[in-house]
Amino acid sequence: MAKRLEATPRVLVIDDEPDLLTLMRLTLTKLGLEVITADSYSEGLAALDRGTYSLCLTDMQLGDGTGIDILAAIQSKGLDLPCAVITAFGNADNAVAALKAGAFDYIAKPVSLDQLRTLVKSAIRVPEKATTKVTVNPSQSASDENPLVGESAQIVNLRAMLIRLAKSNTPIHIHGESGTGKELAARILHQNGARASGPFVAVNCGAIPETLMESEFFGYRKGAFTGADSDRDGFFQTATGGTLFLDEVADLPLTLQVKLLRVIQEKRVRKVGSSVEDDVDVRIVSATHKNLQELVQSGKFRQDLFYRLNVLQVSMPSLREISSDIPVIALKILSKLSGSGDFVLEPDAIVALARYAFPGNVRELENVLERAIALAEYPGRITASDLRLTVDANPVLRAAQPDSGGGSGTLAGRVPLQDYLDRCERETLELALAQTRDNRTQAAKLLGITFRSMRYRLERLGMRLDDE
Repeated sequence: MAKRLEATPRVLVIDDEPDLLTLMRLTLTKLGLEVITADSYSEGLAALDRGTYSLCLTDMQLGDGTGIDILAAIQSKGLDLPCAVITAFGNADNAVAALKAGAFDYIAKPVSLDQLRTLVKSAIRVPEKATTKVTVNPSQSASDENPLVGESAQIVNLRAMLIRLAKSNTPIHIHGESGTGKELAARILHQNGARASGPFVAVNCGAIPETLMESEFFGYRKGAFTGADSDRDGFFQTATGGTLFLDEVADLPLTLQVKLLRVIQEKRVRKVGSSVEDDVDVRIVSATHKNLQELVQSGKFRQDLFYRLNVLQVSMPSLREISSDIPVIALKILSKLSGSGDFVLEPDAIVALARYAFPGNVRELENVLERAIALAEYPGRITASDLRLTVDANPVLRAAQPDSGGGSGTLAGRVPLQDYLDRCERETLELALAQTRDNRTQAAKLLGITFRSMRYRLERLGMRLDDE
C-alpha cells in the first residue's frame, strides 16, 4: 500500500473500551500523528462525516455496530481511506471477514504496541521527528539501548557464551520462545566479533511472501520480471562483510531451503535474471521459536540445512526461568520507555510481576509496562492495578489463588512460602536501593517503612550494607 504524504496525518480510532482507546491515542500521538477517537459505531460514522483521515483503526465489536459496518460505510461514502480492524485473540474468522470486507490488515487483542506501530507505518508516512523519539540515545548501538540485563545464573552464563562465540565465524542457531530476545543475542554476537564494523541485516523469514523470497534474498537484474526497472541487491549482497540474521528460519519454504543451502556451501549467489554468480561473505545467525529437529523429522525442514545452521546453538531462557531478574529488567525498560527514569514500581507491582508467567516474555513485559505508563493512576508511580495483569489468563497467578475446590488443590512442586516471600522482599529492596543509588533512608521512604525496619530487613536477608 502506498504511503500517504500528509504533513500531519490524522488517524481515526474507533473502540468502545475506554482504556484501549486512551492507550492507542497516546501511542499514536507519540508517533507525531493527530488522533481522533470515537467510542461507538454511531460516533465513528459522525467522525467520518466531520473530517478526512489518513487511516482508520476500528474494533470489530462496537456495541451498536461492528467493524464490518464501519468498512461498509467507508466504501459507501467512496472514501479513499485504509482501514485496519482490531479482533479478539484467536478469532481467525473475524480476521478473514474483515480482510474480505476491505480491511488492509488486522491486529489481535491484547494489542501489542510494537505491532500497532508497525501496522500504522505500513499504511501512512509517520513524521521523521517522531521516529527519533523512540531512541533513548541515538548515538548508542542497539545492544546499548537494550542490554541483556540480569544477574541470574542463566543470564550471566548466556552473556559469557555470546561473547565467546562472537569471536568465531561459525553459523549459530538461537532457539527460544517468542519475545526472549533472540535478535538482541544475534546483535551481541555481531557487535562483539570481527564483523562489528560490517552491516547487520535482520530478516523475518515469516514476513516475506513466498513469491518474493528468491528476489529478496538473492537480488535481481533489471528486466528479470515485471516491475524490475533496475538492478537490486538481495539480503546476502547487502550483508556482505557482516552478519545476516535469519529470524524464524523455520518458516522458509522447502524450495528456498535448497537454494539457501547452496549459497551457504558455495558462498556465491545468482541474482534472479542473471547468468553469473557473485561472491558473498556473510556470517549466518539463525533463530526460531520452533523445534527444528521435530520439523526435520516431519519433513518440513531439510536435514542438511539444519546441520549447516545448527553448528553452534544458543538457548534463550524464558522470563519464567529468570523471574529473579524481572525487577531489574523492568527498571531498565521503564527507563527506556519514559526517557528519564522518573517512573518507579510500587512494591505491589513488583510482586504482581514476579507472580506472572509472561507467556510473551520480555516483549510482553515491555508491552505491559508501556501500557502502565500510559494509564498510570498516579504520576510517576506504577501500581499493581496499573499493570492490568489478569488472573484467569495466567497459570502462575491462577495457581496462587485460594483453592475453591473443597481442598482438592495441591502444593506439590510449589516454592516454600517463606522462600517465595523472601525472594519477593529481596527483589523489592534491591530495586528500591537501585532507584535511590543505595541511599537507605530514601529507599525506606520509597517503600513506606522506617529506616530501622529497612536495616532489619537488609540484615535478615544478608543484604546489609556497611555503614558509611
